Amino acid sequence: MATSVSSSKLSLFFLFSFLFTSTLARNSPSPTTKILDVLASLKQTQHILSFDPQISNGFSKSQPLFFNSSSSSGSAFSIPLHSRGSLRKTHHVDYKNLVRTRLDRDSARVNLLTTEVLLAVNGIRKTELKPVVTELEPEALSTPVISGMSQGSGEYFTRVGVGNPAKQFYMVLDTGSDVNWIQCEPCTDCYQQSDPIFNPSASSTYSPVTCESRQCSYLRQSACRSGKCLYQVSYGDGSYTVGDFVTETVSFGNSGDIKGVALGCGHTNEGLFVAAAGLVGLGGGPLSLTSQIKATSFSYCLVDRDSAGSSTLDFNSGLPADSVVAPLIRSRKVDTFYYVGLTGLSVGGQPVQLPPGFFELEQSGNGGVIVDCGTAITRLQAEAYNALRDAFVKLTPDLPTTGGFALFDTCYDLSSRTSVRVPTVAFHFSGGMSLELPAKNYLIPVDSSGTFCLAFAPTTSSLSIIGNVQQQGTRVSFDLANNKIGFSPHKC
Repeated sequence: MATSVSSSKLSLFFLFSFLFTSTLARNSPSPTTKILDVLASLKQTQHILSFDPQISNGFSKSQPLFFNSSSSSGSAFSIPLHSRGSLRKTHHVDYKNLVRTRLDRDSARVNLLTTEVLLAVNGIRKTELKPVVTELEPEALSTPVISGMSQGSGEYFTRVGVGNPAKQFYMVLDTGSDVNWIQCEPCTDCYQQSDPIFNPSASSTYSPVTCESRQCSYLRQSACRSGKCLYQVSYGDGSYTVGDFVTETVSFGNSGDIKGVALGCGHTNEGLFVAAAGLVGLGGGPLSLTSQIKATSFSYCLVDRDSAGSSTLDFNSGLPADSVVAPLIRSRKVDTFYYVGLTGLSVGGQPVQLPPGFFELEQSGNGGVIVDCGTAITRLQAEAYNALRDAFVKLTPDLPTTGGFALFDTCYDLSSRTSVRVPTVAFHFSGGMSLELPAKNYLIPVDSSGTFCLAFAPTTSSLSIIGNVQQQGTRVSFDLANNKIGFSPHKC
């Protein structure tokens, strides 16, 4: 009798469990998905290997610049923005090697950014690590470094006028740095660039900055020679620039001239900035171009790095009406970086489980998430990355997996597919808005034969970075006057 009752109870238990599980399955929402066009992505890998800017129209020096005087926030203007592939033909004959080179350069970039934060949090200046002695030659400012010649630096470029009369130069754009600089004659050591090297003696507005000036005091690495300010800027891939710190006239097509912009006139420069003459710093520090021209806002839209297409870098144009808006947060420790109020992530429409406040920027300067156009792959703290990856893998059981590649540990063999359906990936921001990424912005090819990898990577640093692969095809707007960041898909 006892055995019969026990069997009945066990049967009821299994029946109840089955019904409960079935009810949950029916009530659970299906994962949200997007289509990844595998064939189109692979065709683009072949295109960038064969694309030659000298034969194609590419980044034409005569390309017009646009001026908009109708902005209510001041003079608004746009200048063409191109990926590095539009400026110089790649020397790689294999896409896999091209990607590996990009990822090596990207890792060096991330190390540089995280080191900047680490030093700032601990109150250490670079000059304290290697004291700069006064009254020395410019080359004495440079430390022994590994050349960046084989890798190159910078991902996106525009054309800027420097001097009076203005000479046009290709310049790297960088939201992760502040100091503007250009290669200058006479050159102790200059890398090859597309345009003639800037000659200060040919400009009527060239003016050295004194050692006592405020601009000189803003430099993180400086020295003095005959009362004139010297500067040095070094980058994560081993590239650096050293020379005189000066003021010059900068111009953007029909928008007119901006006089007295502080920039470095580099006489000793190491590294290959993909034939660019120098760099435009778009960071939040006082020496950046955005700060010096008192821009109320700026925005960019990054075309795919394997595309020969172009977009624009806009100043003072405000946020597009359809923007996904998030708070722009400034760090008390590092004024260069643009932090965004990220609250969480989701995969397949379901939130990735993380502790509350996981991505918050702490008062100490630790933590937080920055938006950076110079970093390629989004870096997440290991706990967040692992949770994101595991959720993605769980929802892709039908995709054939393959071995990892470089910094990627989650890769798929899609060589037999023309398209696949993959779970959505989205960023969620404080304020309640969310940005759902296109599939090609998080599952990317790493060779031309069909290997695709999840384009996120873990970091041991407390700093997370939203990189340019995730930003591609989206206009990213920095409303500096109102401390907001806007993301507008399909606004290139």
